[in-house]
Amino acid sequence: MRFKIDYDNSLTSLANSIRGYFGLEKYHNSLDYIDKLLDEKKPKNIVLILLDGMGSKIVNKTLDENDFFRKNMKYELSSVFPTTTTAATTSIRTGLNPAEHGWLAWNTYVEPLDKIISFFLNSEKGSDNICNKFLEVKNKYYKPKKIVDEIMENGKYYAKEVMPFGDDGYCNLDDMINSIKLNINKKDKNYIYAYDMEPDSSMHRFGTDSSYIYDLIKERNDKLEKLCSELDDTIIFIVADHGHNNVDNIYLNDYPSIINCLRTNTFNEPRCPMFKVKDGMFDTFRKEFNKNFDEYFTLYTKNEIIDNNFYGYGDFHPLFESSLGDFIAIPKKGYKSLISDGDSYMVSTHGGLNDEEVYVPLIIAIK
Repeated sequence: MRFKIDYDNSLTSLANSIRGYFGLEKYHNSLDYIDKLLDEKKPKNIVLILLDGMGSKIVNKTLDENDFFRKNMKYELSSVFPTTTTAATTSIRTGLNPAEHGWLAWNTYVEPLDKIISFFLNSEKGSDNICNKFLEVKNKYYKPKKIVDEIMENGKYYAKEVMPFGDDGYCNLDDMINSIKLNINKKDKNYIYAYDMEPDSSMHRFGTDSSYIYDLIKERNDKLEKLCSELDDTIIFIVADHGHNNVDNIYLNDYPSIINCLRTNTFNEPRCPMFKVKDGMFDTFRKEFNKNFDEYFTLYTKNEIIDNNFYGYGDFHPLFESSLGDFIAIPKKGYKSLISDGDSYMVSTHGGLNDEEVYVPLIIAIK
């Protein structure tokens, strides 16, 4: 397997270019061509819009070459590992790699609780109930400082996150665009980060080939083109956190010889699940897993994950190593997804290392 994540040409790199422009410490290498662009243009406003799941391959498949997104797709970036919203959006919002910020996946093992937690939901995997003990751990360990917060704390410039949730969350795409307009030109330099849950949310349900997905992306293409035409002294970056592929879901509970080896439920992402294995059963687990899935997945050990920097470089989050499984299964062929109790059946998803999942567009509009 060729590990495709390029942390020096990634969402983390773009975030560090933005950090540098606003006078913040750079945690990692930034993108030279973006640094030069910002230095040359010195825009009053930087607007970064993240369209969840809209990888480069989806853009090229759904839009014509003269559509706004394709005409202005200047570069491709790498997502982070795993190619999922939890890890990638935290990296773009902070400039840290996943190994540093600790938001590793939708479902992450939290060692102080010995529980698997859905971070965005604040609940145990498969549960709708808030885990109050996790909120305590989250406040202590999982509060990386966001770029917008650092800019605002500095006091010299202005920054704002425009999100579809929270006390001031927007209602729809038009509302998001209006919020962006309301938050520019506040000071000499302004940074707006706007997050849109589509087309990811709908691709999970309908797949990447649905005409509905085309309509969603075309609507965003047209409305964001109009937004760009209405702004001045602004550079707009439009990116995604990851891409998508249609998948075949395999229910791991149909394989008791594998499930019987585990001491917890699976976690991480169904496209790259992690496994904590019972003492004395490592060889049995490896044998049973490879017997059933060697064609599609490669097993890596915890040490291999760490030694090969799957989750990026930097000073490890204090709970990073304890959050890893004894093994991780990474796709090497095909579009299989390994789900277990508490996972959702999805028509299309992400998390692996196919081109469709890894590569995201860097669309640049200068006004």
